[in-house]
Amino acid sequence: SAALHGMPVACLMGRCHPRLTVTTCPRPVLSPGQIQLVGVRSFEPEEVILAATMGVSVITTAELRHHDLAQLLAKAAGDGPFGVSLDLDAIDPTDAPGVGTPVGGGIGGHALLAALTPLLALPRCLGLEIAEFNPHHDIDHRTAALVEALIGAALQARRPVMTKTIELENRWCAHNYQPLPVVLVRGLGAEVWDEDGRRYIDMMGCYSAVSFGHGHPRILKALTEQASKLAVVSRAYHTAPLGPFLELACRLTGMDGGLPMNTGAEAVETALKAARKWAYTVKMVPPGQARIIACRGNFHGRTIAIIGMSTVPQYRDGFGPYPLGFDLVPFGDAPALERAITPDTAAFLVEPIQGEGGIIVPPPGYLARCRQICDANRVLLITDEIQTGLGRTGTILAADHDGIRPDAVTLGKALGGGLLPVSLFLARREVIDVFKPGDHGSTFGGNPLAAAVGREALIVLQEERLSERAADLGGWLMDRLRRLSTPLIKEVRGRGLFIGIEFDPALIKADTVCQRLAARGILTKDTHRNTIRFAPPLVISRDQLAEAVEALRLVLDEKMAA
Repeated sequence: SAALHGMPVACLMGRCHPRLTVTTCPRPVLSPGQIQLVGVRSFEPEEVILAATMGVSVITTAELRHHDLAQLLAKAAGDGPFGVSLDLDAIDPTDAPGVGTPVGGGIGGHALLAALTPLLALPRCLGLEIAEFNPHHDIDHRTAALVEALIGAALQARRPVMTKTIELENRWCAHNYQPLPVVLVRGLGAEVWDEDGRRYIDMMGCYSAVSFGHGHPRILKALTEQASKLAVVSRAYHTAPLGPFLELACRLTGMDGGLPMNTGAEAVETALKAARKWAYTVKMVPPGQARIIACRGNFHGRTIAIIGMSTVPQYRDGFGPYPLGFDLVPFGDAPALERAITPDTAAFLVEPIQGEGGIIVPPPGYLARCRQICDANRVLLITDEIQTGLGRTGTILAADHDGIRPDAVTLGKALGGGLLPVSLFLARREVIDVFKPGDHGSTFGGNPLAAAVGREALIVLQEERLSERAADLGGWLMDRLRRLSTPLIKEVRGRGLFIGIEFDPALIKADTVCQRLAARGILTKDTHRNTIRFAPPLVISRDQLAEAVEALRLVLDEKMAA
C-alpha cells in the first residue's frame, strides 16, 4: 500500500463510522492481527498510532531497505488462507507510471512481481485485488503489463487441474451434475482434501451418505474382512451376513422384516410395489385401482415411477409419460391428507423432513396426526428415511420425534457406511409378507459385502451414540447460525445435524454462498429453494462446526460490505 488510509483499514476491522459508509459491517471482517500493511510511503501520525494500538502490522517503504521483499511477503501471508490487495501507488513510477498518484521512489515493479508470483500460485491464496490503475499515465503500457503478469500468475496456477481432471470428466461424463470446480482425492472423518493438498470441512456429507465420516476404521475393517472371504453372490443361496444385518435393522426401527436393495430409489420402488400388492391381497382394493398419496415438493429418487410423483419441473420435463395411480397433497397439511384418501388408497409415502425440497420441517405433531388418519382409513404410512434416518436428526428415525411407528420405512445412504450403496425396505409382517419368491429382487441387493458393511454401520451408530451426538451438536449449530443476524438470511431450520439456511434471493444466491464457502474451505450444496444445507458427518467436532459457521459469517459480511 502506498498510503495508510484509515477508512479501508477501519472497514476491514468493523470500526467504520456508519455516517461515512453506504453499507457497514456489523462485525469485523478481519481481526487486526490478520492485516499486514507492507510498503507504506505516507501516513498521518494518528493512523500509525491507531494501527499500532490495535496490533496492525505496518512496514514502511524505508523499512523495506532492510528486508528481503519476498521473505517479508511470505511471512505476511502466513500459513492459512490469505488475500492480496495491491495499491499500485506503492510501486516506483519508473516501472509502473499508470497509477493514481505517481511519486518517485517506492517498490520496484520487477522485484514485486518476483516476490508475489509464488504467493499468488498457492492454493490458499483466495483473492487478488489491484487498485489505483490510471491508464492515462501508463506510458508504453508498462503498468498494464505488470498487472497482466500478476493476474496471470494467480490464474495460471489454477489452470492445470481444470485442464486435466475436470476437462477429462467433462469430456466423457454425462452433464447431469454441475459440480463446484474442486477435485477431491482423499477424505478422513469430516474432512476432505483436493489435488493441491488443500483441506476442506465436509458440511454436506454426500446427502447423508457419509454420516459415519470418511473412512471410518471399523466400517473399513468390516469391508476388507468380508471382501477377502466372499463379496458377491446371488440370493439364490444363503449367506452368513444377511440375517444378522436384517435382524439388527429391524430391532432398531421396530419393523418385522426387510427386503435388501442397493440405492434409495430402489428401496422406494420396493415400497411402492409392496403397498400396491398389500392393497390388492390384504385390503382387497379392486385390481389396478390402488392409489398412493405423496407430498408436493417431495424427493424420493429419480426413476420413472418416482418422478411421476414429483412436482419439480426439471425432474419431469422430457421424461414422460409416467405411471398412473399417484395423488399429491401439500406437505405438513394433515387435513389435506384426510381429504385425499379414498377407499382405493393403499399408502401415504412421506419424508419426515423434506430434504431436497429445502430442509422443510413440518408442524409439530404432523406425523402423529398422519398416523391417526392412516389408521382410521386402513392406509399404510410409509416414511422415507433415506436422508433423515440413522441418527441424522438426533434420533434413530426422524419419525421418532413424533413418537410414531410407521407401517414401513425406507433406509439408504448412511446405511452403506460411506463405502457402498446399501438400502433396505423394512415393514410390518403383513406388509413384508406380500412378497413371494420371484415377485421382486436385485442382483446385488443383500450381497455379503453390503450386509457386512451395513451391519457394522448400525453397530457404530449405536456404540458411538451418534444420534445423541447429532442432537447435541445440532442444537449448538442451530443456535450459532441463528445468531448470524443479517438480512441475507430468511430462516434457519432443521433438526439435529440436518439444517437448512434459506437466503433472500433478492440479496444473495445460494449457489454463490456455496462457491464462496468452498473458497474458504467449507463444502456444501444448495437445494432447490435458495437454501444451503449443513448436513455434515455425525462424527464432526464442535471446533469444525465453529469453523464452518465462522466461514459463513465472513462470506455474508463480505456481501454486506460489498
